[in-house]
Amino acid sequence: MSATNTPKQATIAAQPNTNQPIAMVTGATSGIGLATAKALAGLGYNLIITGRRADRLAALQAVLTVPSLVLVFDVADREAVKSTIASLPEVWQSIDVLVNNAGNAHGLASSENADLDDWDAMIDINVKGLLYVTKAVLPQMVSRQTGHIINISSIAGRETYANGAVYCASKAAVDRITTGMRIDLNPHNIKVASIAPGMVDTEFSLVRFKGDAERAGNVYKGLTPLSADDVADAVVYMVTRPAHVNIADILILPTAQASATVVKRVG
Repeated sequence: MSATNTPKQATIAAQPNTNQPIAMVTGATSGIGLATAKALAGLGYNLIITGRRADRLAALQAVLTVPSLVLVFDVADREAVKSTIASLPEVWQSIDVLVNNAGNAHGLASSENADLDDWDAMIDINVKGLLYVTKAVLPQMVSRQTGHIINISSIAGRETYANGAVYCASKAAVDRITTGMRIDLNPHNIKVASIAPGMVDTEFSLVRFKGDAERAGNVYKGLTPLSADDVADAVVYMVTRPAHVNIADILILPTAQASATVVKRVG
């Protein structure tokens, strides 16, 4: 395991406000996770922010105006997830909202040309990572008979497109896992939901194309994609509904996008 992925001692900025709920956001170092953390801070949530890049988490924590705790670990590392969440200070253990945002896409190649390491990374993070974090957080939610889990999926989980077989499969798994968990956790009064964004202008394409900024930029050329804030707004909408309401599923697209592969471009 690389130094970047080694779990670090939790960095705490103030004790949680006992009058406010606690939210955990995975993949809070950039994009949707970063925007979601800021949006939940705007609602007064105490925040547990997680990711692999300690410097980015520290920068986020520095601008938050609510009590926060930083956890540095890789969601794909089963033991790191288990041990780090188990070691949370007692006052931070009662997580009310879990946003499973950490995810990735690697490569855009046909099945015969794809890199097995890319496939492993997508399955390990998008599917296993979500399961590891959720399993670690669930016991206290079940014990308290309350909680809210929001999984960030993708339109790719609903429509398979060329050269994206494994990424699409990983997000389809998130969809099915979400539905199954909602059924399983129904007796425990735990809300389980998913948000499936279409094209969002984040680091997503830059990661997928392994740092090729020109190719990544072309993904959004000639249209106005969603912003990370647009998706964070959907999270806010979900968590601010009354206790008896669960917005179970949201598909959110830019106006220019009609499906995974149908997009109106100008110029």
